[in-house]
Amino acid sequence: MDALLSLQNLKKYYATQKAVDDISFDIERGSIFGLLGPNGAGKTTLLRMITGIFYPDSGAILLEGNPFNPMLDIEKIGYMPEERGMYKKMKIGEQALYLAQLKGMSKAEATEKIKYWFKKFEMESWWHKKVEDLSKGMSQKLQFVITVLHEPKLIILDEPFSGLDPLNANLIKDEIYALAKKGSTIIFSTHRMEQVEEICDHIVLVNLGKKILDGSVAGIKQQYKENIYSIEINAGSSLTSNAIFSIIKETPSQFLIKINEGHTVNNVLQFIIEQKIELIGFNEVLPSLNDIFIKLVEGTHAGARAFQNI
Repeated sequence: MDALLSLQNLKKYYATQKAVDDISFDIERGSIFGLLGPNGAGKTTLLRMITGIFYPDSGAILLEGNPFNPMLDIEKIGYMPEERGMYKKMKIGEQALYLAQLKGMSKAEATEKIKYWFKKFEMESWWHKKVEDLSKGMSQKLQFVITVLHEPKLIILDEPFSGLDPLNANLIKDEIYALAKKGSTIIFSTHRMEQVEEICDHIVLVNLGKKILDGSVAGIKQQYKENIYSIEINAGSSLTSNAIFSIIKETPSQFLIKINEGHTVNNVLQFIIEQKIELIGFNEVLPSLNDIFIKLVEGTHAGARAFQNI
């Protein structure tokens, strides 16, 4: 794997709280990587260490195979925080220009790029507006543009769709795909599991400061599947639970079944043929990331509570 970013045994403690407790993972170059976890899991602390805002108590961060140096490497990173990080009284065009130059761009280059993005996002008339005059969605679009202006190698997006209507959310989503295709590596942090499922190649789930899941989206869904299938049959046929499978949910012609232990899909299909049931559709139902997230996080919290009671 060609890792752009590698976190190795990172630890960060606040007094007695273990915000990040020995976390390691790699992020492949050009990937869209989901960093997930409930509130207080350690995501924000991880992001702040990756951007050089915080330093780890121990462990190492490697960027392109070399030790991460915040003073030298910050120009390679674009960070869009969940909290608005802009000057409210400053005019939008001037602010974008100022922040682009802080990232190493010349005034001429920055002006050209800003005009390109403002036109693309239909923001040309905003140049002399102040941030405080923008809606939440408009502010989010501006913050995205400022994050990607200098074409960073690593783009960190924390809740990038917050406040956006569906049209503008799709606009940002298309740009995320385009940036990854051009070679940018993207860390995507959100609570919206359906967005992660749609956008991300690979995810890491953290909870209580620890990594509890790491893998590709497709691989994780396969790992946690529960032998559940959707069956559609002719309206004149019937289906009941038996030794091979149990019916979880049903309508007159559609059934959700769980295959019993020791049996396979072939056993189900053979049963349907033998019963002369006219089959219209048969599909495996994989768990959603949201289902997996809830199962693992609730399990972690239950384990922590049990440990505290010993």
